[in-house]
Amino acid sequence: MLPDYGGGSLLNLMASLAGACGATPRHPPLAALPAAQLAAARNVVLVIVDGLGDGLLARYAAGGEIHRRRLAAITSVFPSTTASAITTSYTGCAPAEHGLTGWFPYFGAAGCVGAPLPFVSRGDKRSLRARGLAPERAFEATSLFDALASRAIVVTPQSIVDSDYNRFHCGRAERRPYTTLDGLVAETEAAVKSGDERKLIYAYWPDYDTSSHQHGHQSPAALAQLAAVDAAFGALLARLAGTDSIVVLSADHGFVDVADEEALDLADAPGLSALLRYPLCGEPRVAYCYVQAGHIESFMQRAADWLGARADVRPSGQLVAQGWFGPGAPHPRLAERIGDVALVMNGRYTIRDRTPGEARHRHIGNHGGTSEDEMRVPLVVAAV
Repeated sequence: MLPDYGGGSLLNLMASLAGACGATPRHPPLAALPAAQLAAARNVVLVIVDGLGDGLLARYAAGGEIHRRRLAAITSVFPSTTASAITTSYTGCAPAEHGLTGWFPYFGAAGCVGAPLPFVSRGDKRSLRARGLAPERAFEATSLFDALASRAIVVTPQSIVDSDYNRFHCGRAERRPYTTLDGLVAETEAAVKSGDERKLIYAYWPDYDTSSHQHGHQSPAALAQLAAVDAAFGALLARLAGTDSIVVLSADHGFVDVADEEALDLADAPGLSALLRYPLCGEPRVAYCYVQAGHIESFMQRAADWLGARADVRPSGQLVAQGWFGPGAPHPRLAERIGDVALVMNGRYTIRDRTPGEARHRHIGNHGGTSEDEMRVPLVVAAV
């Protein structure tokens, strides 16, 4: 399943929100939620629950506060991962435009593979600033909030409220921190009630994603998180009653759980690592390979022989040409950030390598690929 950038994806949801709040959208609006419906309310509240797939919601929270207000399912972006999808929600840009193509892009200006959200290099976790890369050079796509005619407020965890990534992508929006799920509800309520002007409030909750990575997205720990989020959403709606608000809840991606035998290690592939210039980039579900000059065909053949049906081995540029990363003018360093060859994992397989300084643990829950469970997220709408 690929993103429905024509009117059924997170990209289009952000276009509808932008249009409702006085900005000129970069892309078509969401067919299921046109801007006019949102523009009727004084407050528009967007709640993003990191990792909440539509299938998971139907299987484990049917009839709950969130599911009974579900309007439709929409798709994430490609890759279906936080770094790409949350950046789309902050900018209104497709991944092709904003250039963050996975958790670990290669940043040529810093000479390393990095993680843009914590803004550190892979392995040694050294600040990308210390490597000479300023956030303005790493990101470039402007904040959606800066284009709005409405007041914008971002409610986000205390631990990341002042990160380089958040400071850049929130633009002129007010940033309000919290430390608990109750704090998220309280800060969102306070934001809505902080003035009579039209407002867009963006509230982000990361802990379901964290729990799903560690324990699996259908584990007791993750499902306890889901239950807590469901109750908190009901509490938020009750506390916003009478505020002339439309509350929209969605997610950046869903999940698949990966068994030990489905987690592949590049070190087990005969001769592949020796043909690479850099460590694997992107995601365990879609890895970008930077191949030594003159060896691309050999690398692709060896990778295809080893992986077989477990992955599709494609030239990275083919994904761009086929629109996987979305429409719009490509980011000037898009080609640099997707390498020469993409390993698009099938089924529930993942692939990874190791760099010095990295722990040898693996995630049980994974995302970034094109399965339905990863790609489909809920669209939940409530007027209060």
